[in-house]
Amino acid sequence: MSVHSKTKRISIPDLMGYKGKKKIASLTAYIAPIARLLDESQDMILIGDSTAMVGYAMPNTLAITVDQMAAHAAAVVRATQRACILVDMPFGSYQESPEQAFRNAAHILAVSGAAGVKMEGGSALAATTRFLVDRGVPVLAHVGLMPQYVNTMGGFKAQGMSEEAAERIFQDALAHEKAGAFGLVLEGVAEELARRITDAVAIPTIGIGASPDCDGQILVTEDILGLSGDRIPKFAKPFGDAAGVIRHAAAQYAAEVREGQFPTLDHCFGVKKKS
Repeated sequence: MSVHSKTKRISIPDLMGYKGKKKIASLTAYIAPIARLLDESQDMILIGDSTAMVGYAMPNTLAITVDQMAAHAAAVVRATQRACILVDMPFGSYQESPEQAFRNAAHILAVSGAAGVKMEGGSALAATTRFLVDRGVPVLAHVGLMPQYVNTMGGFKAQGMSEEAAERIFQDALAHEKAGAFGLVLEGVAEELARRITDAVAIPTIGIGASPDCDGQILVTEDILGLSGDRIPKFAKPFGDAAGVIRHAAAQYAAEVREGQFPTLDHCFGVKKKS
């Protein structure tokens, strides 16, 4: 009888326990092949609403739906064994009321098997965080630059650059911690503010364009692989050239097809080999 060992998946309490002890490495994924590769090294994988822009070529994150997010999350969960999997709540799925947020979060988690949800919003959404947490839905709060607020923010601009703005974001972070969020994503905020929040809260902070002193970091995977086009965000860094590898392989394939070099009989069925 063979013995199958099952890898223990990193849990949300595990991530919370990393605070002050171990940096949390996190990337995004929305399809199984990428998720399978990331699972080897990442503590946390996020099915971000950036899927709208990266996966569907939408101009922003606003149009992706709950069902689309749930389907992508299910694929990522099925493809992984180790990383903690979280899902973005898409725009319009939680802002109306805590009850709406719970219905949609419960649906996403039930369909996908993910561990928790991420939700953008300041202090006004803290009550929703509390509502979800009290009903068994772990929440990773997201403050600072919030892509779902692109229209009210006037674009993707750094946040917390004035004392007044920094204090508002600081209070947003404290409100979500008090409401029971297990962690905070700090996006596109002044570095000093990110350090201040990280020092002030007892839960992990995950930076993206924030500070090296955050308890962890997250980036969009396509940004670090050269798959996002010519423009790489200031807060990202290319760690590989997957675009070059794909372009080369596709060109070589096309050339061999056109020149009659592929396929050969070795790639066909029902061909008797000569003795």
